[in-house]
Amino acid sequence: MATPAVIVRRVYDAPLDTDGARVLVDGLWPRGLSKQKAALDDWNKEVAPSTALRQWYGHEPDRFEEFARRYGLELQQPERAAALDRLRALAAAGPLTLLTATRQPEISEAEVLARMLRG
Repeated sequence: MATPAVIVRRVYDAPLDTDGARVLVDGLWPRGLSKQKAALDDWNKEVAPSTALRQWYGHEPDRFEEFARRYGLELQQPERAAALDRLRALAAAGPLTLLTATRQPEISEAEVLARMLRG
């Protein structure tokens, strides 16, 4: 079985023809961005980390591995697990782009999700 094509990008970047399904995975809507400009196929806010975890993490690079571990535990909660399953179905159907507003997408929840979806 092939590894799903899952990429992580900033929601502020212009859409690409190769994006496939474009899904915002942040819990909060990105500042200053219109829904039309975002060009989303879905906003899966149910898969986002809890407010407490997001605030604890604060996108501190030294905390990323612990954030990823704690976030993985949160993703086992029924509502978040169902949201993750929806992402799995999209990834199985074709290219999937996980979008986030963070300035460092490589240390975001989108990157944690992409790693999980790629297996």
